[in-house]
Amino acid sequence: MNVIGLYIETLIKMKHLLLMLVVIGLTVSCTNSPRGSASGIMDWHLFRGDAELSGYTGNRLPENPALLWSYTSGARTVSSPVINNGITYWCDKRGYVRGVDITGSLCFEYDMRTAVEATPMIYDSTLCIGRIDGFMTAISLPRRDTVWTYETMGQISASPNSVSFDERQTIVFGSYDNFLYCVDAQTGKEIKRFESGYYLNGTVSLWGKHVLFGGCDAWLRVINCKTGITTDSLELEAYIPASPAVAGDYCYVGDYSGNIYELLLSEGKIIHHKKIMEANDESDSFVSVPAVTTDAVYFLANNRYLYSLNRKTGTVNWKQMLKGNVGESSPVVCRNKIIVCTKSGIISIHDANSGNQVWEYDAGEQIVGSPAVIKNHFMILTEKGTLLCFGEKND
Repeated sequence: MNVIGLYIETLIKMKHLLLMLVVIGLTVSCTNSPRGSASGIMDWHLFRGDAELSGYTGNRLPENPALLWSYTSGARTVSSPVINNGITYWCDKRGYVRGVDITGSLCFEYDMRTAVEATPMIYDSTLCIGRIDGFMTAISLPRRDTVWTYETMGQISASPNSVSFDERQTIVFGSYDNFLYCVDAQTGKEIKRFESGYYLNGTVSLWGKHVLFGGCDAWLRVINCKTGITTDSLELEAYIPASPAVAGDYCYVGDYSGNIYELLLSEGKIIHHKKIMEANDESDSFVSVPAVTTDAVYFLANNRYLYSLNRKTGTVNWKQMLKGNVGESSPVVCRNKIIVCTKSGIISIHDANSGNQVWEYDAGEQIVGSPAVIKNHFMILTEKGTLLCFGEKND
């Protein structure tokens, strides 16, 4: 065989080898897909969708939503639903955890035998939930048993969050004993704790290696989760009943009197802050978490309005009056639409650019939790413990 023939044969062999490597690579990627890729579209692991509590998702809402099914538990709850692999979980005030699959069938039950008000969080097939008796409990969803418990000296009313540092995953949560705790996600062993000035009622939001949270003493604090040291703090005009929302290096939070604040963060510090919405009168209040996108911040005020503020200019893009008291539920932005629940039981969808209402449903029961959104579906949990599943309407 001449030199040209050997060269051509070598090229053909290399081509075959490359094709085999591509096939092997595709097989590996399909059988070992990372968390948050294909399977992530059926997950909603935190009550605000992500660790920053942004209240934004790239999932689209159905174009023609309809109630596909409802599941009635018969037990009252103030929890928001969380979802793992299409199964929706929540806990009622009696301490009973339920899981309902995408068809509306009950597929998981667990009795903690103590009162619970907090929304669960799901991490690595483990459901973590705080209890009124002061314990944080981790439950294995596949094994249906308790993995670990951690005891505090006060009730836990907010959802925990998950923070990673030093190649170790941790669970971070506050208690009414005035402490913020950071425990190992696998074992429940304490890593750090921080003493605040008052009891902690809201979920912490993640900003890099820091967490932010507000307290009933009106202080917003920034904590380095690795060291447990407070790197900065800011006193607002009234106590902070809900969690802050983070987008990049900006944080948005409201106080109970109805003021909304924007904070610019850098290297663990609050380098600038301003009031972007001021309470109009003494009857105003703010008890929900804002939702943040690249251009706007959305929030519910107790004067029955859904607001959109331009993040660059600080001006009001629009405001839309809702039906009834907005209560404690927080809005969720799904690309170009916003889903909102009110305490009066009205669920509505609005255009994010104009605020115009495009869809409405009357649940007939009070709603205080926030929506959970996955591919082609969104879930709403009422205060009476009724789970509503909405999807695309089939004509």
